[in-house]
Order: sequence, then C-alpha cells, then structure tokens
Amino acid sequence: MQNNPKAAHDVSRRGFLKGAAIAGVSAVISSEKIQAAAETFDETALDSFQVPRRPLGKTGLECSILGMGGFHLATVADQAEINNMVAKAMDHGINIFDNAWEYLSGLSEQRLGIALRGKRDNVILMSSVCTHGRNEDVAMRMLEESLVRLQTDHLDVWQIHEVIYHNDPDLIYAPDGVLEALTEAKQQGKVRFVGFDGHKHPAIHLDMLSRGFAFDTIQMPLNPLDPNFRSFESNVLPIVNQRGIAALGIKSMGGSGELISKGAFTPSQALSYAMSLPVATTISGMDSMAVLDQNLTILRDFKTLSGPDMQLLRDHGKQFDDGRYELYKSTLKYDRDLGRSLHGYPSSAALPV
Repeated sequence: MQNNPKAAHDVSRRGFLKGAAIAGVSAVISSEKIQAAAETFDETALDSFQVPRRPLGKTGLECSILGMGGFHLATVADQAEINNMVAKAMDHGINIFDNAWEYLSGLSEQRLGIALRGKRDNVILMSSVCTHGRNEDVAMRMLEESLVRLQTDHLDVWQIHEVIYHNDPDLIYAPDGVLEALTEAKQQGKVRFVGFDGHKHPAIHLDMLSRGFAFDTIQMPLNPLDPNFRSFESNVLPIVNQRGIAALGIKSMGGSGELISKGAFTPSQALSYAMSLPVATTISGMDSMAVLDQNLTILRDFKTLSGPDMQLLRDHGKQFDDGRYELYKSTLKYDRDLGRSLHGYPSSAALPV
C-alpha cells in the first residue's frame, strides 16, 4: 500500500486542530487546575533543562526565549516565594527580567531587587520610565529611584513605558523630553540599551519608529489573536526585524490569561505561537510557582511551530477578531491611572463599565 503524503498531512492537521480547542471551552485552564498540577508536579522531569537563548537584537547580549514579567511576579504575597521563583527561573536559564517604575507603586522593582541580590550580574535587567510627557529631569529622577529599588548601579535595558496615546510620539520627541534622558543615561553608563513599550495600537509604534531615534528594543503584544485585530505582528514586527531592533513580545496569553480562561487557546499553543515568531524573547507574567512550572514544562517540550501550524492558530483566532480577548487594545483595562491623568483623562476606575 502506497503512502499518501496528503492524507498524512490531513491527519496531522486534524490532530493539531483538535489540540487547538476549536470547541472553545476545552482549553479553559482554571486556577484550581493549575494548583492541582503544581501539587503533582514532578521536579525531576525538568532535570537540567535550560531555556534556549537568542540574540537580543544588535546589542551583543543573549537572552532566554522566555522572560519574567515584574508586575505579576510582585503580586506574589511572600517575598521568600518570589526569591524562590526567581532562583528557579535562573537555574533553568531564564535570564531576562522586566519591570517598570510605576508597577505597584514601586513595589515590583523593590521585590525583584531583593530576589536578585547576589545574582544581578547574571541577568539582563530591564525597567521602564513613566514620564508620560514630563521632562528629562523627571525621567532621570525616576531612573535613580529604579536603580535604588533594584539594588543596582545600571540597567541593561531602559524603556519608555506605556506608549499608548496617539500624541505620545509628539510628547516623547519634544525638546527636554524623555529621549534626552535615554541618551544621557546611556552616556553616563547608567543604562546600556534603550527602547519603548506599548500595547494599544500599531500605528503609535510605527509613528515612534518613523521619527528617527535609534531604539535598541521595542516591546509589543504578540499572540495568535493579534494578526486579526490591530496587528503588531503584521505591521510593526517586520520593520523592527528589518532594522535589527530587538523585538520583545508581551501578552502572549492576553495580559491576564484571557486567551486561556475564555477557551480560545491552551497555554502551550499561545506561548508556543509567541515564541515561534521572530522575537528575541517573550515576556510572560508568572504569579505563582505553579505557573512558572507550567511555563518551564512548555519550554522543555517547545519546538518552533511550522508556517502551516502557525497559520492554523491564526485562522482559529479569526472568530475572535474584535478585540474581545485583547482588552489591552480594545478597553481601558490595562491603561494605568498615572498615564491617563497626565494625558488629561479620568481614572479608568471612575468610569462606568
């Protein structure tokens, strides 16, 4: 009997689609299930597994293909647990840690700084400045505060945080603004590389890129739903890669796990898609040891998805092409009150749902 490559491929596609949870609810992973998985987690299964690394753009640094987000990490109540999570992540090769000056009113930086005592030189340490249109002096003061909280004399990457308003490029490129602080901080050796992050609309990223500043890194939301709604993957990522800027992916599971909790994808599918894109790293929020273990298991089994398999996930995501699970694009949920107030908008908490 002759082999039928097309039939074999069709079987493979059906298996992949089944795994993609086309029925929807089968992909839901509850917090109870994550906790149950943690209780039965076999630590020896990871053994000496090390997370692969990629070049961080043209910086000369090598970063793990998964990074740890500072906001979610700092929501862990126990500092000892945070210390253990950071240590375990590093033991398995995760070496890039993200943060921002305004996360939890500075608590995120403080907690990460404690967790990295004695380990600082072994990581790529990132944080973001939150001037939201204020001048260079404010930015430099924020940098000094970040360095104190993180217990270091320099940052490896310093980014402009939450570039999400259409007038942000005007404010950022204004004289005596945050770009001058980025340049000065680099000259002083207090930061090695600079960039910006944002999650609202690719047009804002493109405006930032069009004005000529030499950014080293750019952070953007990337997941299987993104190609179908205000797509950063389609509109921004190719330009970033063409220029040799390090692309940093965020919100691989929707920011608060919406892609998973709403049944669109499994954690493995969402994270594998994000890590299969041409990015330096994917920054993931991890708020428990159980989630870290889940991600390490996904990483251990990860193989870069093929073009057809990536397209299957994109096609599946077309049914959610209105931003319903990308709330950072379509709602105010992820817009922080400091930025809103400095742009003249009321607190998102004060607005009707």
